[in-house]
Formats: sequence, C-alpha cells, structure tokens
Amino acid sequence: MQIGFNLPNSGPLSAVDSMTRIAVEGEAMGFDYLTMTDHVVLPDTKVPGYPYSESGEFYEDAPTERHEQLLAMAYVAARTKRIRLVAAVLVVPHRPAVLAAKMLATLDVLSGGRLVVGIGAGWLETEFDAVVTTPFAERGAVTDEYIDAFRILWTEPSPRFAGRYTHFDGIVLEPKPVQRPHPPIWVGGEAGPAVRRAARVGDAWYPIGSNNKHLLDTLPRLRAGIARLRKATGEAGRDAGSVGVAYRVKRYGAAVPPVASDGERRLFSGGETDIIGDFRALRDMGVTAIDIDFGRPDASAMISEMRRFRTAVIEKI
Repeated sequence: MQIGFNLPNSGPLSAVDSMTRIAVEGEAMGFDYLTMTDHVVLPDTKVPGYPYSESGEFYEDAPTERHEQLLAMAYVAARTKRIRLVAAVLVVPHRPAVLAAKMLATLDVLSGGRLVVGIGAGWLETEFDAVVTTPFAERGAVTDEYIDAFRILWTEPSPRFAGRYTHFDGIVLEPKPVQRPHPPIWVGGEAGPAVRRAARVGDAWYPIGSNNKHLLDTLPRLRAGIARLRKATGEAGRDAGSVGVAYRVKRYGAAVPPVASDGERRLFSGGETDIIGDFRALRDMGVTAIDIDFGRPDASAMISEMRRFRTAVIEKI
C-alpha cells in the first residue's frame, strides 16, 4: 500500500518557501507520493457549497489564494527527486484536450516519470462559467472524450481523433510520457458515472470518503463502493480486479465525528489504534493507496505532525 500526503497549493501553506519545505521534508520521510489540487478561480468560499465537509465550507484558510495545479507540480518536481506527483484531481474540462495532454506529457518527462494523472469532471459551476468553454451540464461527457484523446496523444505516433468536443489529425505530440503506455490514471469521484469511468479507463478509482451525497466513510459503505467498482469493471470487459483503489482522507482522529449517519464508526476517527486498524482493513479490502490531508496552520506544525503520524501510525500498519 502506498501512503501519500496532500501538499497545499492554496492558502498560507502555499507560500513558496513553505510549500517547498513540506514537499522536500515529506520526500525525506519516505512518503510515496504527494497530491496537489486543481482550481483556477473560486467564488466567495464563505458561501457553503463545498461537497466534502459536513458544513459545506472549505477546510483551508484563504483557499482562494491558489497556485495553478500543473505549474505548481512542475515546480515541485524540480525540487524533489523520488516522490510521485499526483494530480488530485485534474479537472479535465478546465484545459483543452491537446494542451492538457501536452502539459501532462511534459510534466512526466521533466519529473522522470513520476506523474499520476488523477482526473475528475469538476463540481463548481461558477468556476466553469469563468474558465471552461464546454457546457457545465456536459462535463462528464467532455471528461470521457478528453481522456480518450489523452490516451491517443500519449501512445500513437500519428494521433487522430474526431469527437464532439475535440478533434485533431496530422499532428505529432512528442516527447511522449516516460511511463508506458502512459502515466497512471486515477479516476476521482464517488457517484455512478465516476465509478463507470474508473472501470472503463482507470488504473485506480480515487474517491474521497466524505462526499456528503455519496458517502464512503464507513467500512460497509466503502466495501459496497468497491463492490460496485468490481462489477462495473467486469461489465466494461476488463478483469474485475484490475483497477486499484486509492482513498483520500480529508480529516482524521478527533477532527472526525466518531459515528456516521449509517450508525457505523467513521473511518479514520478515534485514536491511533483505531486509525492503524483502518489502514489495515482498507489494505485487506484491496485499497492500494491512501493519502492524508495533515492540515496544520504553518509548515513547521504540518511537518511535525507528518513525522509523528509516520512513527505512531504508518510504521505500525
């Protein structure tokens, strides 16, 4: 099982010195990967609407202060040597398909093959209205088509594609990504379309447990979600066990209410023994990667908590 952490690219911890220090220290501690999120612009975040917290508010302070995801990942790639870089997740409709495929291929080459392309269709309509040229209501179809285009651009010497939202012919995209056939694709999202997308094209399904509309925050709920993934993968004509599961943990310990709405214990709530048990249970269920948002007010506090968590929890899994 791979263990990662979220590297803040928004709020106070996205200050260049802090972000760099956290990335370098996390790599030195032995974390397998770091994640960075994707928003281009945001509305007034004091207005509830964030789908992954109980209150509907963003977790971070000043989340509107934010670096563009792929440029920030390229910067971090240059400051690190080993740790893998996960887009968590790339909102696929944000960028034209050919441009995004080129940027991602470049990032994989410049990082020495350390890129993981987490993908999602997006959820924030206000942002779409400002950034995206395709309709918000069609974001799932756009995402599916762009991903198909990415894979052709990354793997074929003379790529050709004729879709509803993008088309190309007579072009060359070089250099190709270092990783073959292409960087791993982790499909974010918890609803049915995301599960089906993961089953069709994903190397892993990449849900967040705390999505209020599609909760995966207890062992029974997550087990049922993985069962849906396995069924959908078989229906897509792939081996049912061929898609991994990567799980995002937004909060843990005392920050998590102990009981979920289904009456079961909330995953990653409680003390260290409980959390160690959750890691082990998820590993036994087939979860292949877990990343943690350590969310502290400054770089020193976050690094200290990462180090404590490794000693108290990760080394005992």
